[in-house]
Amino acid sequence: MQDSQIIDSVAAEPWRSRRLFNGLAALVCAMGLMFAYYAQFHLELTPCPLCIFQRLALFALGLAFLAATLHHPQDWGAKAYGALIDLLATVGALIAARHVWLQHLPPEEAPRCGPGLDYMLQTMPLNETLREVLTGSGECAEVDWTLLGFSIPEWTLLLFIGLGVVGVVSNWGLLRR
Repeated sequence: MQDSQIIDSVAAEPWRSRRLFNGLAALVCAMGLMFAYYAQFHLELTPCPLCIFQRLALFALGLAFLAATLHHPQDWGAKAYGALIDLLATVGALIAARHVWLQHLPPEEAPRCGPGLDYMLQTMPLNETLREVLTGSGECAEVDWTLLGFSIPEWTLLLFIGLGVVGVVSNWGLLRR
């Protein structure tokens, strides 16, 4: 497709441009990561292992959105990006949902605190580290910060769901009349 055709298609209906949606979603992912680092370094909230995995999922999702923005494929290529974005958003949402579930456990049922992620990565095989992290630990059950009554993992879960919907709807062409 010629550059002028791309510009004409975006100019005709800019709110329905797949490139625009993918670019904005990549920007939202970057802003989510910026907030995570703001919370860690400025608010001094130490991330638990599940928080770190959510960051990795958000980073991967942002890269997929960025690749879809820069590549801007047509037809089946756009659908492949939509499927990849949906897969990454689903993985992130599942990690966040596990974290939310741990936070809503009664204190006596919350898992005990475990070793830090750095220690687990240095001393355990990767599959065992993944199992331990996804099982959760006591620090994952703590709620250190809320906004409008929702914890950071609850906001992250909503973010992954929203970005997954945007990725599928925009890349699968579901905005067409």
